[in-house]
Amino acid sequence: MPKEINGTTPIHEEQIISKILLIRDRRVMLDSDLSALYSVPTKVLNQTVKRNISRFPWDFMFQLNEKEFDDLKSQFVTSRWGRRRTLTFAYFVSYLTPTSSTKIKASSPSLI
Repeated sequence: MPKEINGTTPIHEEQIISKILLIRDRRVMLDSDLSALYSVPTKVLNQTVKRNISRFPWDFMFQLNEKEFDDLKSQFVTSRWGRRRTLTFAYFVSYLTPTSSTKIKASSPSLI
């Protein structure tokens, strides 16, 4: 069944499930995939989270280390990873359900 995020086009569960990875024995979604679901740049998602970090559980995300990042890049053939200048953040899937009701806007980043 499609899910609606931020009042935009519904997203099918298969699209979400296909973006879930297993890293550090935890089911996570990468910041770039999560931001694509919200239709905002990855930078906006990460800045919004950092500005509102007190609203989230302390363990809801982590930043990949260099080895994890390199291993992940080697799994993808496309060049989308070539432009990253910072290590990727991974968000735990178990915390993403409440996030789906959070408003993240490219024009004025805020979490409600």
